[in-house]
Amino acid sequence: MMIRPATPADAAAIWAIIGPTIRAGETYALDRDMTEAAALAYWFAPDKAVFVAEADGAILGTYYLRANQPGGGAHVCNAGYITDAAATGRGVARAMAEHSLAEARHRGFRAMQFNFVVATNARAVRLWQSLGFAIVGRLPGAFAHPELGFVDALVLYRTLDRATDG
Repeated sequence: MMIRPATPADAAAIWAIIGPTIRAGETYALDRDMTEAAALAYWFAPDKAVFVAEADGAILGTYYLRANQPGGGAHVCNAGYITDAAATGRGVARAMAEHSLAEARHRGFRAMQFNFVVATNARAVRLWQSLGFAIVGRLPGAFAHPELGFVDALVLYRTLDRATDG
């Protein structure tokens, strides 16, 4: 598997991955009825660096990386990841996560923070914890899950100190 910067030519493949996740409304706090154009504008916003995970010519996942806050918080990055449902269990999410940590370090970020991880997204929470992220906050009932009702969202954080990486 190769992870590379996304190009405009990847937009259709990225929409095919992010569209179903947005429509499901189970993991991202985005409008479930958001149009393809709006979703791609969100994903490719000017403040984001976008990457794709590719194998055998097929895009299996995508992630973006950006500063979490401007000014005094710009040394902490934020990221969002979506894997194609057909590629679940193939290590795509872990590969993108590891790539994003290295890319964040390369770009000079000192830490990574996830502001709003839906607590019922157990696979993601396990992955982040296995990569050294700590749950530093819980937002009770902050996410309106389409099937489970109001569920908690988590704030996760980790430094990007090379000495603490496994």
